[in-house]
Amino acid sequence: MVDVSVEEILDGIGARVRSVRQNRGLTLESVAEQTGLSVSTLSRLETGRRRPTLDLLIPLAQTLRVALDQLVAAPATGDPRTHLTPQRRDHGSVLVPLTRYPGRVRVFKQVLAPREPQLVSHAGYEWLYVLAGQLRLIVGEREFHLVPGEMTEFDTAEPHWFGPADGTAVEILHLFGPFGDQPVVRAVGPVIGPEETGS
Repeated sequence: MVDVSVEEILDGIGARVRSVRQNRGLTLESVAEQTGLSVSTLSRLETGRRRPTLDLLIPLAQTLRVALDQLVAAPATGDPRTHLTPQRRDHGSVLVPLTRYPGRVRVFKQVLAPREPQLVSHAGYEWLYVLAGQLRLIVGEREFHLVPGEMTEFDTAEPHWFGPADGTAVEILHLFGPFGDQPVVRAVGPVIGPEETGS
């Protein structure tokens, strides 16, 4: 294990803030306007000439829409492993968060145990991709069964429920985000007609 001193962690925060800001396509001026911090303060923070403090980092994390620990995290140690924390849910289901971006599309790996359907509705948009098992999806009056390799997307404002299609668990990738964050298709394969599928 590599020991990382507090000073090394603090020294890396400015560069991390600058990287996240640039990846978001934001200027120093726009971040300053949203956080109430001055452009000179932000510039000195990013270049390491201003010591990072919580009163600077908290509004920055909120504006950049990242968790605070993503700005304060220790520098990489060369270990490529990611340590995920499974969360056990009711009825034996397991949820593993794969991202931590409040306010943006979030990604989970889920193992859903058998349970009775109970439709819910809420603001947002969801995508489900089946990894193993069979998924039963109810959206309003419609019902679908999906097998590994198939996916679906739907507006969560419509009453919905999803879970195993039979008595065994189903494993899925689950993406959830604000309604405006629907996917944009940038590459489309050839369309297969009924005569090519045999249906």
